[in-house]
Amino acid sequence: MATLSSDLHRRVESRAAARTVDARKVYGKGQTEVRALDGVSVEFETGRFTAIMGPSGSGKSTLLQCTAGLDTLTSGKAFIGDADVSLLNDQKLTILRRDRVGFIFQAYNLVPTLTAIENITLPLTLAGHQGDQSWIDRVVQTVGLAGRLKHRPSELSGGQQQRVAVARALATRPDIIFADEPTGNLDSHAGAEILQFMRQAVDSMNQTIVMVTHDPVAASYADRIVFLADGRIVDEMHTPTAERVLERMKRFGE
Repeated sequence: MATLSSDLHRRVESRAAARTVDARKVYGKGQTEVRALDGVSVEFETGRFTAIMGPSGSGKSTLLQCTAGLDTLTSGKAFIGDADVSLLNDQKLTILRRDRVGFIFQAYNLVPTLTAIENITLPLTLAGHQGDQSWIDRVVQTVGLAGRLKHRPSELSGGQQQRVAVARALATRPDIIFADEPTGNLDSHAGAEILQFMRQAVDSMNQTIVMVTHDPVAASYADRIVFLADGRIVDEMHTPTAERVLERMKRFGE
């Protein structure tokens, strides 16, 4: 019985936090048709940090947005856990994104009139939940914001504002966090800090992160990279280094 239980536990642990099956996204018709996604099937493992890379126009952000339920697929399926995103109405999709998904974007999207802690807990406030205070305290400590919680966004640096955005994404303890170029507006030092926090969230908090980036250094923080070109997955890399990623990206220009 113990073996059966542990096997079941391992299966649950390894279940994909999100996945797509033959995902297709087409814009326009006829001569103006653009296939942003052209039959993408991919799994994003629970408790892992996955980066999505590829040339401009390869479908990186489209894949992230469709998987997260921010955009709809033309055909195919996208799942958050066992929930088929394509079958959910607007209300159920809103609840799923609110309760089970975190988002980090290049723009920090903070509410300027709220303090850092109010921005961090905003998703919980909107949902009418108190949240787990010990978890929130841990998140705040992890992203190094303990001394800045009463400051408004205008009183914080760009790096500090993005830390608030990362903490907000973590505060609800989501099943998965989607990050679209999260360090795009930051200098290299502030960007490295954010990436270290995201890496730590995966390693010490068992969070699941899927990040779109064009930066080989940012991608090197991930456990795995999925490479897209022309709306299709063309390669994967595990335990990447910045040098290996850069060499792989150069091949897209050949």
